[in-house]
Amino acid sequence: MCRVLAFIGPETPLENLLLTPENSLVNQALDPESHPELQLAGWGFGAWGEHLAHPEKPFIYRRPMAAFYDDNLERIVPSLRASTMLAHVRAAAYDAKVVLADENCHPFSFEGTRWIVAQNGYLPGWQILQRELLQHCKDEYLKQMAGSTDTEFIYVLLLSLLEGDSDEDVQRAVEELIRLVAGAMDKLDLPGLTKLKLALVSQDRIIGVNAGLGLQGESDPTGDWRELRKSEPGTDDFSLSMLLEPLYFLMGRKFEEDTSTYAFEQCAEDEATGVIFASEALTEDTDGWSQLDFGHIVFLRNEGGRVTKKVEALSV
Repeated sequence: MCRVLAFIGPETPLENLLLTPENSLVNQALDPESHPELQLAGWGFGAWGEHLAHPEKPFIYRRPMAAFYDDNLERIVPSLRASTMLAHVRAAAYDAKVVLADENCHPFSFEGTRWIVAQNGYLPGWQILQRELLQHCKDEYLKQMAGSTDTEFIYVLLLSLLEGDSDEDVQRAVEELIRLVAGAMDKLDLPGLTKLKLALVSQDRIIGVNAGLGLQGESDPTGDWRELRKSEPGTDDFSLSMLLEPLYFLMGRKFEEDTSTYAFEQCAEDEATGVIFASEALTEDTDGWSQLDFGHIVFLRNEGGRVTKKVEALSV
């Protein structure tokens, strides 16, 4: 599926995050390390920065083409710096039914909320599941749906379930979303593997979610994702491995100091000034990268120049 990358920390050249790393997000569109398919259906990013005209709002850029084909890539990205960023490259089935449009590219950003979202995920039969789930969606968000993707609908449902912006509020909303999806699948007899690998981002905050449902809609699928990955792509075991694999985050400092190469300095967590959250590590050497295991949520926040981290198990 898709690839996601988020960052919070000191204002840093976007080029260092999106283009420079050896396994950069743009490179992952063509040659992902942990996925068998190309990511050719679009790309985009949202960024907050002190030097933007409206630093309190995210700058959103989305294009329905492979990132490496976008002639704006090397014009826009090197000109921008960001202290908060969420980027995404989109995978889609090789099928004429897939709609390639700006409106279907991540990240999604609605009025009336501080959160933007991108996902490496999949909600099977979501158009039919809406029969049960629409009752939980607020009109203010439904009216803003402009595309035809499951991620945008999940965004609507999640925003509708939020009762506040605290970490506890977000965790409760994510857990309720999973329960509602599982219940709708059961009621409509539409069980299926559901991936909810989300990055929910607002200024100076990243909330990463690694969750979902198993092949029969179960909330507690198990297995060794590395062993399952040895199966052929397209098999149930391979799909389950994609669900159970971890997400990654890297904490460190001095992200912003080397403007020519991707670099960071490892340090104790309580000294970290920045953090990257990603579908896969941006470097072949994964030393320093931590894993967010399936069934967990991570809360990352930049507070006064120091990044804090909290990981919790999801209860569904």
